[in-house]
Amino acid sequence: MKHRPVLIVSSGLAALVVAGCGKSAPPPRPPADVVVTSVVQQDVPIYQEWIGTLEGFVNAEIRPKVEGYLVKQLYQEGSYVRAGTPLFAIDARQFAAQYDQSSGNLARAEAALEKANRDVALYTPLAAQQAVSQKELDDAISRREEAKGALLSAQAGQEQSKLNLGWTEVRSPIDGVVGVALAQVGDLVNGGTVLTSVSTMNPIKVGFNISEQEYLRFAPMINQSVRRPDQGAGNLELVLENDSVYPAKGKVIAANREVDVKTGTMAVKGSFPNPNNYLRPGQFARVRAVIETRKGALLVPQRALNELQGSYQVGVVKNDTFAVKVVTPGPKVGLLQVIEKGLEPGDQVVVEGFQRARPGEAVKIVTPKADTAKAEAPKADTSKAKR
Repeated sequence: MKHRPVLIVSSGLAALVVAGCGKSAPPPRPPADVVVTSVVQQDVPIYQEWIGTLEGFVNAEIRPKVEGYLVKQLYQEGSYVRAGTPLFAIDARQFAAQYDQSSGNLARAEAALEKANRDVALYTPLAAQQAVSQKELDDAISRREEAKGALLSAQAGQEQSKLNLGWTEVRSPIDGVVGVALAQVGDLVNGGTVLTSVSTMNPIKVGFNISEQEYLRFAPMINQSVRRPDQGAGNLELVLENDSVYPAKGKVIAANREVDVKTGTMAVKGSFPNPNNYLRPGQFARVRAVIETRKGALLVPQRALNELQGSYQVGVVKNDTFAVKVVTPGPKVGLLQVIEKGLEPGDQVVVEGFQRARPGEAVKIVTPKADTAKAEAPKADTSKAKR
């Protein structure tokens, strides 16, 4: 009786041991599916990039010189016009009347001067013969001088009235593309009214800001281009909002005289050919320039990099075994990333499946989707190059 509890416990432990031995070991984890691509080595251009705004090379606000009612719009909005093309017509009747009045004043002044000249011509020999007094001759000479002054004033009045009459047709002062009308027929307009605007857009300017450090780095190139804007090939490129690269290259044509103390940047102006007026003022674009050509650079897709606590890792597959390498990334080139240190040419890097794989375990290389493979093929696609 004293030993029965011990026997019962021992029997229970034996049963558990037998039951444990009957279970099979867990099956090994299947290889993780990964997508890989080869590290490519080639020469690539490295770009510096800034955000810019396009501006007309010359922008003219069209304002009337005289006050009056608009009676006609003479141009098609958004069209190209030459300097001197009429854009608006202002009611000219009052200015025509003023011109007629000034013409009458001019005719009277001319007649008065003619009479004064005759009086002087008549009194001069009579005064010499003392037939008239010297005072009468002096008065005739004074009237002639006054008549000359009145004639000049009348001529100026007629010229001013002629200008006012001509200004009733508002004309473009420059060649360029004219904007939409900001005033309508029937509006009373004056010198403070902006009727529309005209911009010269070939070439077109782009404004962007560079940091003080960037200016110090590129000062020789900038100053050389500013001093001789008509010489040398353009080295600026324009990346538009749809990520397309504008086909023509531009050049720096101006740099501000000072660095803005508030922002630590300097305003720079570039110029691009725009023969078809494809580029328009107000557009945003990325301005970039090649600052160096990296010889024999190693390139991988950007999504192959995995950031962990400030360092970057890349998954590598060798002999169907997964490993992790710490790398030092360089500049971005399109959808690719330059790798400064950590990889070798020809390494197979993982672009999909990094989180599923474990270092030292076997992996299964699978074929990527067609669209993904095409988009991230390691080639120097610099159409979207960023700093």
